[in-house]
Amino acid sequence: MLPTFVAAAPPPAEPPPHTGGLLTLIDGTAGLLTVAVLGIALLLFLIIKVRLQPFVALLAVSIAVGLAAGLSVTELFGTVQKSDAVSMIESGMGGILGHVAIIIGLGTMLGAILEVSGGAEVLSSRLLGLFGEKRAPLAMGMTGLIFGIPVFFDVGIFVLAPIVYAAAKRSGKSILLYAMPLLAGLSMTHAFLPPHPGPVAAAGLFNVSLGWIIVMGLVCGLPAVLAAWAYSTWIGNRLFVPVPQDMLEATEEAKAAVAADRAAHGDTTKEKPVALTTVFTIIGTPLILILAATFSSIALDESTLRSVIEFFGHPFVALTIALLLAYYLLGIRRGWTRKSLEQVSTASLKPVGNILLVVGAGGVFGAVLKGSGIADALADAFNGMGLPVIVLAYLISVVLRVAQGSATVAIVATAGIVVPLVEGGGHSQPFLALVIMAISAGSIFASHVNDGGFWIVSKYFGISERDTLKSWTVLESVLSVAGFAVAAVLSLFF
Repeated sequence: MLPTFVAAAPPPAEPPPHTGGLLTLIDGTAGLLTVAVLGIALLLFLIIKVRLQPFVALLAVSIAVGLAAGLSVTELFGTVQKSDAVSMIESGMGGILGHVAIIIGLGTMLGAILEVSGGAEVLSSRLLGLFGEKRAPLAMGMTGLIFGIPVFFDVGIFVLAPIVYAAAKRSGKSILLYAMPLLAGLSMTHAFLPPHPGPVAAAGLFNVSLGWIIVMGLVCGLPAVLAAWAYSTWIGNRLFVPVPQDMLEATEEAKAAVAADRAAHGDTTKEKPVALTTVFTIIGTPLILILAATFSSIALDESTLRSVIEFFGHPFVALTIALLLAYYLLGIRRGWTRKSLEQVSTASLKPVGNILLVVGAGGVFGAVLKGSGIADALADAFNGMGLPVIVLAYLISVVLRVAQGSATVAIVATAGIVVPLVEGGGHSQPFLALVIMAISAGSIFASHVNDGGFWIVSKYFGISERDTLKSWTVLESVLSVAGFAVAAVLSLFF
């Protein structure tokens, strides 16, 4: 199939001007485009220069754009008298969070149990033993790839960094040789696969099955991570960075503190080690169930069997099953109390609030763009560029990512702009999933000093800013370009 261009759909009629708005700058398509450009510029200014929290910035810009485009206060906020009327802000926030919040919450708790139980250490140790000392960088990459599925990027670094220190110290080689493959695996899963917030939020906005997101995430992400691993080997052999001594000392002190705490409470028993098959079972269960549900809708006719498969393969149910498995296999069966499980789960949810608010505000931004007519005006403008929608999606995401740093903000803002470009086009679920992969790929391009991940990598692995730009920034760009290239080629066939 030929690539889908924005021009494939007939240009929308010029949206009628809204009446009753607090502020209407300019009427017509040209005015709406001006409002869109100014709104995005304001968003970047507030996040980059003013250092405003992204949730607040997205919400403020959404309100400003809506008013400037001619939306009335009632359309944006509703009225006090009609309590049953849903405002545009409420529908935008609730529409996306109703899909995303449960998945992110369950995925976060699952990752926390795997982390605290020692599942990550067992996984990496076994992989190191399997691949051997010479292939330790590949083992690190596989560890990041597998363990990165259920845990956030920064959590994966905090948990797995000591293993990287130990491997680099033992070999005497550059820490980049071991850290970069690990980071590539963590970054790929964070950008391309559920239950991470970016792809999950985009799936909700595009109304795409998570099963197709998993399939296309693996198909686009795995070749990309192989390209990133190749670059990791190249830069690791050419740029020597020693193991940060302060981090080694901190790791040993933490282990000693845990041992002392257990001894103080009279706990002298050795906790049972986690089996590698247990880790794979817990991580693989939700992926298999979700994929089974997706393909049952294609391969099976309406039947009781298909309904059962789709029930267990619903992301909410599949992740709940995986979490309960983790509670039992990694917790209760190994001597954990129910109180310990509750404490670990609750503590893991504390950092999630910011992510959910940013995603929700991105949903508000998309709703305002659509409700004000700006989305249709953008579609009309992009129509004249002659580029496939998947290329536009990638380029918009890249610009937003490089400009403001946050991958999540880049994804939700880009999705809000791109969704109207594909609405009504009769596109298949696989094609829409590939558009999401293009957006996700763009969201990780060229991590630099305005990205929190840049500083985590730099400080945690003791890499200078200049060497971080040479290694981590280029690594992210390789992941981004390779992932997009695969998505763009595959889009020709859907």
